[in-house]
Order: sequence, then structure tokens, then C-alpha cells
Amino acid sequence: MTTTLAVANQKGGVAKTTSVASLGVALAELGQSVLLVDLDPQACLTFSLGIDPEDLEVSAYEVLNGERPAAEVVVATDEGVDLLPATIELARSEAELFEKPGREQVVRTALSGLHEALGKQTYDWVLIDCPPSLGILTVASLTAADGVVIPLQCETLSHRGVGQLLDTVHDVRAFTNPDLAVWGVLPTLYDGRSRHARTVLETISDTYDLDVLMPPVPKTIKFAEAPAQGRSILATSSRSKGAAAYRELAEGLLKRARKAPRKRARRRS
Repeated sequence: MTTTLAVANQKGGVAKTTSVASLGVALAELGQSVLLVDLDPQACLTFSLGIDPEDLEVSAYEVLNGERPAAEVVVATDEGVDLLPATIELARSEAELFEKPGREQVVRTALSGLHEALGKQTYDWVLIDCPPSLGILTVASLTAADGVVIPLQCETLSHRGVGQLLDTVHDVRAFTNPDLAVWGVLPTLYDGRSRHARTVLETISDTYDLDVLMPPVPKTIKFAEAPAQGRSILATSSRSKGAAAYRELAEGLLKRARKAPRKRARRRS
């Protein structure tokens, strides 16, 4: 069975895209079959995995508006994960989907049956990089997901808006996906030398009454250097503390997925 996770936070600069790429590659290292879905019009995930969005003729935009099946758009990457890439055209989707009936279901519909079309038995994981907003694309991603992971920078100002995201999760549960689970908060850009960062990390669980995924991802320049090479930090700085953190986090996600009950056959992707 496929585990689909939406990685979401409407605040930018919280290492959302980095987390999707790094967790995806770390899961692939563990022998998992992984599809990454870039639904951010900025296409940073696509670029960071070595694909120039400007060179693409089709992307997730054409899939969501029904012009192309996802199987014709998914590409393989050098790091063992498949990618449904994005381009700036995705920015038009919010407006175009606004009046479309069933717009909350477009991501679920796009991904359904994808593995059969690609000749795969199944994907073990689908990780969705949501746009930094609470618009239709994020709601549709949450509707398609088994769970949501919330990256959160270990700074006080980064807490702003998390409550709004949790309100959106509540609405999605009420109307389109009653089984959506919050897998937890993922602390990122953590500087253990800072008393402030340590305090924020210690209070996250009490503040939101949510699980905190550990270990926290350390703040390091190596994360900024990796996209310039079109690779994840697991390839460019394999022995770094940042790479080690994402490997440990991936192992934790895998253990949770193996324990999670499977309630609905429609979760196949």
C-alpha cells in the first residue's frame, strides 16, 4: 500500500522543499519506491533535483487540468526517486480550479492508478510539496494524503500561521478526507547553540499538542549548496549532520507507516 504525505506550511523559508527532497531520497536509500510531487509554482523541488523547469514542455499543471495523464509527465531522477515536476504554469491552477466542480479531488484523481500506467507494482511513498499558501492546491493535496507533516523553523515567528494550517486540516477532515492524520511537526533550521532555538523546540509539542518528529534538522549552509548541483544533501554531503538527520527521520516515518492501519483501498497510487 502507498503512504501519501503532504508536506505543508503556508509560511515560506521553513525548509519544506528541502524536507520533501531529502526525505524522499532517504526513503529510496531504504529500498522504498518513492514519487515526489511538486505542486509549488516556484518549482524549487523540480530544480533542486536537477531538472530545469524552463526546459519542460509538460508538468503537473497539465495533469491537474486534465490535458495529460500523470504517467506521461513523471520523470526519473538521478537519486532514485520519481518526480511529477512543476513549472510556473501551476500559478494559473488556483484561478482555473476555483470554479471547477470537485476541485478538492484533483490531486487524488491525478495520482490514482499511476503505478499501473508506469508498469510499477506500486509506490511505497508519495510525498507532496505543497505551495506556501492555504489555497486550492494545498487543500487538494491534503485531500489526497494519508497524513500531513508540518516543517517548522525553530524560531518564534515561524509559529505564526500554524494554527491556520491546523484549521484547514480540520476542514479537510470534515468535508473531503476524514482519515487525514497530522503525523507531526518537523523542526528545521535548528541551531542547537542558540538558547532560543532550544526553547522553541522544547515548547512545540505543548503549543500545538502534536507529535514532534525527531531529530531536529540542523541549520547548515550545505542545504543551500545542494540545489546548485541538482542533488539532495544526501548526495552532495552524505556524511553531514543534515543528511544524517533526514535519514533518521525517514526511518521513523517508515516505522510509523508499517504500524499504521490501512482502511481504504483508494489509497493505492
